Amino acid sequence: MASPAFDSRMARGQEIAKAEGAIRRIGEDEYSVQSQSGRGEYHVVSTEAGWLCDCPDSMFRTVQCKHIWGVRISLKFRERVAEQRIIRPIEVHRCPRCLSVYIKKSGLRHNQNGDLQRYACNSCGYWFTMNLGFERMKATPETVALAMQLYFSGLSFASTSKALRLKGVKVSHVTVYKWVKKYVALMQGYLDRITPNVSDTWRADELWVKVRGDMKYVFALMDDETRFWIAQEVADSKQRHIPRGLFAEGRSRAGKVPTTLITDGLYSYHYAFKKDFVSKAPPGRSPIHIREIAFDGRAHNNKMERMNGEVRDREKVIRGLKKKDTPILKGYQIYHNYFRPHMGLKGKTPAEAAGIRIEGENPWVTVIQNAAKSKMPMLNGSKEMPRS
Repeated sequence: MASPAFDSRMARGQEIAKAEGAIRRIGEDEYSVQSQSGRGEYHVVSTEAGWLCDCPDSMFRTVQCKHIWGVRISLKFRERVAEQRIIRPIEVHRCPRCLSVYIKKSGLRHNQNGDLQRYACNSCGYWFTMNLGFERMKATPETVALAMQLYFSGLSFASTSKALRLKGVKVSHVTVYKWVKKYVALMQGYLDRITPNVSDTWRADELWVKVRGDMKYVFALMDDETRFWIAQEVADSKQRHIPRGLFAEGRSRAGKVPTTLITDGLYSYHYAFKKDFVSKAPPGRSPIHIREIAFDGRAHNNKMERMNGEVRDREKVIRGLKKKDTPILKGYQIYHNYFRPHMGLKGKTPAEAAGIRIEGENPWVTVIQNAAKSKMPMLNGSKEMPRS
């Protein structure tokens, strides 16, 4: 049975692991852990003999101190986060009637909309199909995925509809819009829960777009190293808008505060920077804001301008946005991060550069089905059947 002192050290280690910026990796199996009193740091290292720390508890009492506990708990947490960054194709493991795991594939079901895998339950004899995320759809998952890819690659809704007809799929441009609206909302709720492994240098910029003829501004926050589009915010004005919602969303999405922020000279960026980044930074860390930028200078924002160009090219095709909360901007953010390879990243997507991997033959289908699964208690281990 663990002693009270052991439990106390482990509990304090959990506090250290949860504290932002308290643990810093300085080498292979070497870590610097900030003192909880804020008056110094301790050196923790993993050796063949076990974990060692230069604090009195470890050196003189030869016990596993709170700093070692903090590092070990933090590493376990990072392993779980890394596993969550792998998005795998959905496989059916349970019978929807009796929840038995003793199921097997049993041929295909053929209909006018395509083929679906059929399963048989060895426990109750139930035959079923599982078209997760695409239930009651007249089009196949591959057709929906193709429509999403075509639209966000640059085609309009009408042009996407015409392209699908070449493959024998007759859908209207309105149907394509409904697919985009439905699946962008579904994917966004799921992907927002995955924390990208972004760097400590972020960039922010804004560009104007037309919404029903009125000028609006899209404020965007992007990671410098991976080009991962972290957050966005649509505002009515450029000069009067304070992008605190943008920075708060970025902090929540990335799970940390950047050490360097690069923007143009707009004062509202600096005000939000002080309120949402400087005041929220861990003790001992003072984020830097680079505001004076130019394309030919040492600090430039051309990576951000390149992303703005992507959005501008997309907006030209659709000839303006129809409403401020349009799913198109969020959808393009998802497309930019997870489905569009970038030459500057050597053919990787920003998500791949940020440690998020999508497996399977069709990444759109993999993400959509995982998003649908996350909303179904039965497929997440619960015995409660989903309500229809």
